[in-house]
Amino acid sequence: MVKQCLAFADVVVIGIANNSKKTPLLSVEKRIELAQTTIREAKLETRVNVETVEGLLADFCKEHQIDVIAKGLRTSQDFDYENPMSQMNRQIGAPPTVFVGCKPALIHVSSSMVKEVASYGADVYTMVCADTARALYEAYQVSPPNRDNNVIAARFDKHNS
Repeated sequence: MVKQCLAFADVVVIGIANNSKKTPLLSVEKRIELAQTTIREAKLETRVNVETVEGLLADFCKEHQIDVIAKGLRTSQDFDYENPMSQMNRQIGAPPTVFVGCKPALIHVSSSMVKEVASYGADVYTMVCADTARALYEAYQVSPPNRDNNVIAARFDKHNS
């Protein structure tokens, strides 16, 4: 989504918030570190900043002179959740919100699903960057999958007719 936003913005600020209604698996500091690593690996650090959002998003936008809020959407349910929030933000002084669709190949990927799959030690390296995957496995205290020997096994029982 960040690269999509850079198509219409000179600078993108990624705001990492501590949502009081959620219990994050990783600390704000760790999420900032992972976001910064991902941005650095993508060679976007000259145009992307990662900041902590303390309090209201509207206040954060004023303090950082943000002109537009960008929110990623995967499905219509995301829009149903995000749109009222964007309207409330606008009413309390935030800039307008632009909704950015995700890549079709990622429509099924959500943070809750990635965390659940990672909690069982399943491979999430194709869904998140390597450092994030390792942080998830560490947080869940599970061994990451062995990626050296990708073996696909199947068993077909013979049926005698």
